[in-house]
Amino acid sequence: MTTTQSRIEPLTEVDQFVNGEHFLLIDGKKAEANSGKRLDVFDPATGRILTHVPDGDAVDVDRAVQAARRAFEGPWRRLTASERGRIIWRLADLIEQNLEEFAQLDAIDNGKPLTIARMVDVPLTVDVFRYMAGYTTKLEGSTYNLNLPGDWHSFSRKEPIGVIGAIIPWNFPLFMVSVKLAPALAAGNTVVLKPAEQTPLSALRFGELLEEAGFPPGVVNIVTGSGEIAGAALVAHPDVDKITFTGSTSVGKQIARAVATDLKKVSLEMGGKSANLVFADADLDVAIQGAAQAIFFNHGQACVAGARLFVESSVFDEVVSGISAIATGMTLGPALDPSSEMGPLVSKEQQQRVLGYLEAGSHDGARVAGAGAAPDNGGYYVAPTVLVDVRNEMSVQREEIFGPVLTAVPFTDVDDAIAQANDTSYGLAAGCFTTNLSTAHKVSNALQAGNIYVNCWGVTDPSAPFGGYKQSGWGREFGREVLEYYTETKAVHMKL
Repeated sequence: MTTTQSRIEPLTEVDQFVNGEHFLLIDGKKAEANSGKRLDVFDPATGRILTHVPDGDAVDVDRAVQAARRAFEGPWRRLTASERGRIIWRLADLIEQNLEEFAQLDAIDNGKPLTIARMVDVPLTVDVFRYMAGYTTKLEGSTYNLNLPGDWHSFSRKEPIGVIGAIIPWNFPLFMVSVKLAPALAAGNTVVLKPAEQTPLSALRFGELLEEAGFPPGVVNIVTGSGEIAGAALVAHPDVDKITFTGSTSVGKQIARAVATDLKKVSLEMGGKSANLVFADADLDVAIQGAAQAIFFNHGQACVAGARLFVESSVFDEVVSGISAIATGMTLGPALDPSSEMGPLVSKEQQQRVLGYLEAGSHDGARVAGAGAAPDNGGYYVAPTVLVDVRNEMSVQREEIFGPVLTAVPFTDVDDAIAQANDTSYGLAAGCFTTNLSTAHKVSNALQAGNIYVNCWGVTDPSAPFGGYKQSGWGREFGREVLEYYTETKAVHMKL
């Protein structure tokens, strides 16, 4: 494996933003945290402190929620649907105009290669805001013919829920802002956003564009801080009408228990341990590249990562050898180095978590079929790794690692592959590589997951619903379906 250890500096304006003073955004104004405390933000490529951001607490969350409530009941609700759509579209334009800055911010803050942030994260963010901007004028109800005597006029309305608390993860910092905010705003809600404490920078820069886009003060508020304090306060706040969360299943369960006390609405997009099936009839060159991409993209820090590979026995060795060669040949290095194919993990904590799983797998009898050496420069690197001799009871096979670790297991036939793939508590994604149309349909129908990929992996588009089965979550993102989770349906009956 090739490694690169040089620190590549960002553009001057990005460097100035990173090193500048950062604030909460409450009611359209920059604000210090109530406590005066600040959180360290680290450069995952070096382990050094990048900057500091406010460490918001319950008082700050309350200020933000009050501002969101005033905006919801005031200027935001008085705008026409077309005016809301134009503002959201203008925001997308501003993000696009600052694409390079946002890409660099996410690269240095998260550790992902700049090329990925530039080609995937930021353009997809723009697409999501533009797609949802078109829905502001299309939130329609229905009319009903009641089976009652007399004359009636009955109809339904789609109305915004109110104040939305949005808690986002660190793996796709800017993109996840669009995933939560675009449908919430399109439906007419206001938002308090809590970015991940590890990667707050692009969200804070995003906040600087809101006034220029035309959003009234308080429509979007941003409170940086820890999940344990700021996030928990947002979930518990009595004037928040809905929580939308993306993150781990364990935290999602905590949120579900917390909102039960006041029956706050909630949607949860959580973990995964996605199964990828390779059949002997597949185009193996495509399958090998696709399986490697499925697990190593974004360093394996993706909820849909194809972390469990099942390969038909007759081609098992060939497929594993091919993926192992890709793993050992990848170049690891800082996000801004154009030669880097994989950057560091997001934090020291995440690095230790992934290394702990590798140690546990080795202890349980799993064998490394392919891996390389990560840079030894203080950064949070973990080499892409392929494990074989894996049994289903092992933690590396059952638990979400959220790193560049692939387990590979052989199967005998279609039914065996489906049974092994479905033997998990998760159900976010799954897929297969095959040239047999019948196999593709049978497998797609049988796999217990919300997103199925055939001869591809990780396809994401704002027009198609995204979400999971089982313990991978409640609700859906994207498409028209997401608006069901950001609106209330009101039925009106008039006796004429």
